[in-house]
Amino acid sequence: MTGNSGMEKLIPVVNKLQDAFTQLGVRLTLDLPQIAVVGGQSAGKSSVLENFVGRDFLPRGSGIVTRRPLILQLINSKHEYAEFLHNKQTYSDFDEVRKEIENETNRVTGSNKGISNLPINLKIYSPNVLNLTLIDLPGMTKVPIGDQPQDIEHQIRNMILQFIRKDTCLILAVTPANSDLANSDALQIAREVDPQGYRTIGVITKLDLMDEGTDARTILENKLLPLRRGYVGVVNRSQRDIDGRKDIKIALDAERRFFIGHPAYRHLADKLGTPHLQKVLNEQLTNHIRNTLPSLRGKLQKQYMVLEKELGDFKHFNPDDPSMKAKAMLQMLQQFAISFEKVLEGAKSDDVNTTELSGGAKINCIFHERFPFEIVKMEFDESELRKEIAIAIANIHGIRIGLFTPDLAFDAIVKKQIARLKEPCLKCVDLVSTELLNVIHSCSEQMSRFPRLREIVERVITNHVRKRDQECRDQLGEYINCQLSYMNTNHEDFIGFANAENQARKAVPVHNNLGNQVIRKGYMSLHNLSFMKGRSFWYVLSSDSLAWYKDETEKEIQYILPLNKLKLRDVETGFMNRKPTFAIFYPHGANVYKDYKQLELSCNSVDDMDSWKASFLRAGVYPEKLQNGEENEDESIFSQDDVDPQLKRQVEVIRNLVESYMSIVTKATRDLVPKMITCLIIKNTKNYIFEELLVNVYAHEDQVELLEESPEEVKKRTEKMAMFQACKAALDIIGDCNMKFNTTSTNTEEEIIYAKPMIAPNKPSIASKKTYRLSTPPPAFSRPAPPPPPGKLKKYKSEKNISNELQSGNTLQLIPKFYIVSIP
Repeated sequence: MTGNSGMEKLIPVVNKLQDAFTQLGVRLTLDLPQIAVVGGQSAGKSSVLENFVGRDFLPRGSGIVTRRPLILQLINSKHEYAEFLHNKQTYSDFDEVRKEIENETNRVTGSNKGISNLPINLKIYSPNVLNLTLIDLPGMTKVPIGDQPQDIEHQIRNMILQFIRKDTCLILAVTPANSDLANSDALQIAREVDPQGYRTIGVITKLDLMDEGTDARTILENKLLPLRRGYVGVVNRSQRDIDGRKDIKIALDAERRFFIGHPAYRHLADKLGTPHLQKVLNEQLTNHIRNTLPSLRGKLQKQYMVLEKELGDFKHFNPDDPSMKAKAMLQMLQQFAISFEKVLEGAKSDDVNTTELSGGAKINCIFHERFPFEIVKMEFDESELRKEIAIAIANIHGIRIGLFTPDLAFDAIVKKQIARLKEPCLKCVDLVSTELLNVIHSCSEQMSRFPRLREIVERVITNHVRKRDQECRDQLGEYINCQLSYMNTNHEDFIGFANAENQARKAVPVHNNLGNQVIRKGYMSLHNLSFMKGRSFWYVLSSDSLAWYKDETEKEIQYILPLNKLKLRDVETGFMNRKPTFAIFYPHGANVYKDYKQLELSCNSVDDMDSWKASFLRAGVYPEKLQNGEENEDESIFSQDDVDPQLKRQVEVIRNLVESYMSIVTKATRDLVPKMITCLIIKNTKNYIFEELLVNVYAHEDQVELLEESPEEVKKRTEKMAMFQACKAALDIIGDCNMKFNTTSTNTEEEIIYAKPMIAPNKPSIASKKTYRLSTPPPAFSRPAPPPPPGKLKKYKSEKNISNELQSGNTLQLIPKFYIVSIP
């Protein structure tokens, strides 16, 4: 038997690809071109496959017989035998093949009619077959039998969809002719994944069992339910023929006589029958492979490059070679140092991480967003600060009446404020150290193949970072002590006593010095309003108000809330809202918005909420103070509006002096702390990694113990190496196929164009039309030139010569080397 010989070698190419992955123990992740046989129980799938081979080799019986996918590779050969891939044994007795299929099925699924999607690979070599690869899938059923699970229908359906939903899979939909085609399970499931019918080939079985007076002519002529690839009708052996072991060759002759003798199928006899079906499948699969081979090669090349990059130099790594181990460890430590530097200092344009912030960017956010926020949180509420100043002045004067503003009150309040700066400074150190350790852990992932080496590297660097962390904390403590030890009231930016007193006399409001500038913009969700619950709005916080809009275009404003006398407090997250939430409200209980006492706002993360709260602090909205109910009478006196005017003026003077001096100290602290952390921790750690890490790693353990791979990594590397070798072998197979195919196609085209002489008539002959190929242009045929316009023939001598050539019939000289011809 012969198929299209020019492309016949493509089907063995796919078989080689399948074997290349299977023999190396690699699970095939690519979708190879193949044909899946789909149909209901007793639709005749097994009979069709046996007719292809000419042998009885498939299990038969009642219920579900095919319980595992059978990948059947038919290979044209001079000798006839079968070979399984799981045991590498060859069989010449096909009864033994049937028994092996049953035994292998029961080995995985048991004998209770259960199913499994683990395929059985079977190759059949025979001179009676065309090169073909088919997948025989379990027949679709509705009712479970025996110990089968109740969802057996869904299991079979999901298994079939797992194969046929791939675009590279052709669907052979087998339907018996004695059932309604509109209710065909095979066509129904095929249409789900292939609604246009591009990949579906219809097979109508049991045409000889149709009721008398009925036929499937309209179906076979592709008129009832059209498919792009059409239908093929076959006649299978009856159950009596199978039980009587009727020879398949005799059955095929009977099938041929049936189609020739039937009046409804006589005109289609050449396009019906098992031999024609086998030929059609061979051609369809060959063309399908040819069309999908370029994309398959592209996927293989992409996977090959990814594996090559992941393996790197370890493609040639020998774990028993000491020199290779030393080289590998040195390279990994160097690469670790380079990665650490890139993450901190920033990567080049081709190495930029676009999914998340890297370590250096996160540390930058800590320096310029989180650390200022922690400082702002340390600020006092204005009323609380004035109360403390008044108490300090009263305690300094004692029983005397103070005529002058005491500078000791300024010292006491400023020292208390400066001491409170120590906590945010130490917290900044802690945040940076934590992020630095995260960077070290992420950069050491490239050493995951050697867990002991990774553990030692992380431990050595972590100990160093902790030492530098403690030293930085000590230095910052000394810095705070220096600020506390001497108050530089001669600083050029300090307001001075005279200016502070003048401002106090003018009663300049000290709510904030921001003007009406915008402090922050962003999205937050509003939760406690029933008609806006959970909706996100665009908020604009300025120094005087909080406005929210529908979106960031700021065209549709929803509301503007003044910030005067507002307070902040945290809100516990509930079952319906797990986002970090805070609320703004009036402490005296007034409504904030319509009938609502507070507005509950939520953010996507805790850091985002802290940043918003810091912005509110800058705008003068302070957190709620916890009330302990134990204020004494002296403290309550200073909170009344009828306080002594002289004391009130002194409080304002000290308040102005404290604000001016603390702005100087805060500005210096915000500038100095990031510099100290960078110098004492970040830069020092980087230098340690580049200069001293290798020596300290060698000092801990022996090189051999450091480079011991974990069993998981050995298995992972082995699997990747197997996949790498399989991809390489597959690319070589496809490359060889392309070279052979190009050579074959070129020779075929030359034979078509040049082997036959040119035909002079205007229309091509039927023999020439048969030689046309879709992939190559047909030969050009000469046509008589149109007559020249009147008067032009005498004017141009060249046209006269051309006319003489045409009249003589010598047209071969006019044919150029290449043609573009349109064939209707």
